[in-house]
Amino acid sequence: MATEDARPWHPVVRARAALDALERLVVGMGTSVLAVAASLWMLGTAVLCVAGVGILVVPAGLRLVRTVADRERTRLEVLRPEPVPRNPRAALAQASVRRELGWLVCHSTLGLLLSLTALTLAVDVMHDASFPVWWWFVSPGDATPAQGFFTATDWGDAFAVCLFGVATLVVSVLVMPLLARVQEWPGLRLLAPARGTDLALRVAELTATRAAALDAHAVELRRIERSLHDGTQNRLVAVNVLLGAAKRALTRDPAAAEEILERAQDAGEQALAELRAVVRSILPPVLTERSLPDALTALAADCPVTCRIDADLPGRPAVSVQVTAYFVVAEALTNVAKHSGASTATIRLRGERDRVHVEVTDDGRGGAHEDTGSGLTGIRRRVEAHDGSFALASPAGGPTTLRVSLPCGS
Repeated sequence: MATEDARPWHPVVRARAALDALERLVVGMGTSVLAVAASLWMLGTAVLCVAGVGILVVPAGLRLVRTVADRERTRLEVLRPEPVPRNPRAALAQASVRRELGWLVCHSTLGLLLSLTALTLAVDVMHDASFPVWWWFVSPGDATPAQGFFTATDWGDAFAVCLFGVATLVVSVLVMPLLARVQEWPGLRLLAPARGTDLALRVAELTATRAAALDAHAVELRRIERSLHDGTQNRLVAVNVLLGAAKRALTRDPAAAEEILERAQDAGEQALAELRAVVRSILPPVLTERSLPDALTALAADCPVTCRIDADLPGRPAVSVQVTAYFVVAEALTNVAKHSGASTATIRLRGERDRVHVEVTDDGRGGAHEDTGSGLTGIRRRVEAHDGSFALASPAGGPTTLRVSLPCGS
């Protein structure tokens, strides 16, 4: 059975589209008014140029045009272009500036006219549809439809006006999206970024993610080095010292030597355990032996906070994706146990198309932020290094939800 949104001619869908279009047209009227002001400024600048002094205010006028155009770009979710040069001739030679001037003319005339038309239709609908409610209380000469083409003298005329308002509503629902598209067309056509902008942005994004990957790699190396230096290396030094002491005490006091050897054995076992922990943190064996859901189940079992696993991951993604997802959940559960004061946490794992989605939610006090030094920045960098997305929602009072999405091909 098709859903409501899947039927473009469903009345509710059409009404939503009309309301959305009306909103866009009203917002567009704001930029239309700004475009009118900028057009008057440029017209005045042109007059002053004829007098020989306008060339001095051309850069200010072009900056005003750029500002108004940027407002429209923001409304249309189009990226901002390059800044306007100070040299007026160089500015006018730019194709982007010429396109902005063309858009200014279109939007200050056609765009404003379409916005006023949309508002007029909306006001006419409210006026005529409610006509039977208030027509009796006005003077006979004012009891007319919005268009004023006749005067209502009885209830029959009043309901006829109401029906006319309903008909206007139907027409508005049908034409409002078209008006919005026509108003936005000059901006989409003339204010679009230049060719190659998307490629340049993608290169910049890849450069940033490559830097994040290198940073994450350096942080991981520092963590491993610190773990080996502060833990395993110290244990091995202690084993070496204890073995030397046992060797010296062997001939003098065999009983003391035996005690020292037991201490050396304990230190060696602790060093081995710490070394295994470091190795597991690099690439958890459970990811190789079993699966990512099983590895997350093991993490949840070790967490002091009660955790629930909700996993639906068909197939096995790349090892790098599994390791990153494992790292995200491990860091998140560490934060939950240390900082949140939560009693329960939920881990959701989903595989959809070419992405893996991980979500960790807890019922703690909330207020988590990347600036608090809780490892969230490290999670973000590691996720972005895989060209993934990171989102954190943690209002004061909770709950806290961490969402990560990773491309399976990374």
